[in-house]
Amino acid sequence: MATNAEGRLAGKVALITGAAGAFGGEMVHRFLLEGAKIVACGLADAGLAAISARHGDAVLTFAADVGSETDWESTRELTLARFGRLDILVNNAGLSHTGAPQDAEHVSLEQWRAVQRVNVEGTLLGCQMAIRAMRESGGAIINISSIAALNPSPNMIAYGTSKAAVRYMTRSVAAYCAAKGYNIRCNSIHPGWFLTPMVRQARTPAELEAQEKSIPLRRFGSLADIAEAAIYLASDQAAYITGAKLVIDGGVTMDP
Repeated sequence: MATNAEGRLAGKVALITGAAGAFGGEMVHRFLLEGAKIVACGLADAGLAAISARHGDAVLTFAADVGSETDWESTRELTLARFGRLDILVNNAGLSHTGAPQDAEHVSLEQWRAVQRVNVEGTLLGCQMAIRAMRESGGAIINISSIAALNPSPNMIAYGTSKAAVRYMTRSVAAYCAAKGYNIRCNSIHPGWFLTPMVRQARTPAELEAQEKSIPLRRFGSLADIAEAAIYLASDQAAYITGAKLVIDGGVTMDP
């Protein structure tokens, strides 16, 4: 794929975690269309292979566990060795559940820790790596949170708590970088209901129809909705935005 020299992300190097998933794959594609150079990380070998098959040498792909400090250090080294810099980090990798109950009464400590390790610790390690890589030249960190961080759900305590932590972490990172004069912006995106393969598998057609009708805009979000928001926050168009939350949910969490 040819680089778009006039795109909103032209000349920038972006690292996207969870790249083998639906959101991550769409961001890889659209960031490339905007001229970025991409490092795509994930755990799903098949998903990463699909990215390589689609985009070829335009994307550097490799497997990485976001909960591992060692893997994050390898990620930093590979990125700098290939491109010499890092301008954008999208902390997109996430874990919603592992099939076990997630209500307050029954969630197991093992289940709780598994979700926090990826969603909270993985995001923290990513932010730390990005700060160290960007503090001389500046950059943008985008953390993918959720509307679960804003509205409580009785059956998603581990996931909702983790995404609320991501929101707090975003504000803390933004304040820290501003105080240090690093010119690193940090913002969070909060998706609502999106018709991803995971959502399709988890609900019946009747449940999906009812859920779609409950959304004020009467449709599920598209992958492009999230990717375009991430492009905006990563671009120079958002140069004066940090510590903000961008809610993309079709009006589900709008104030009464």
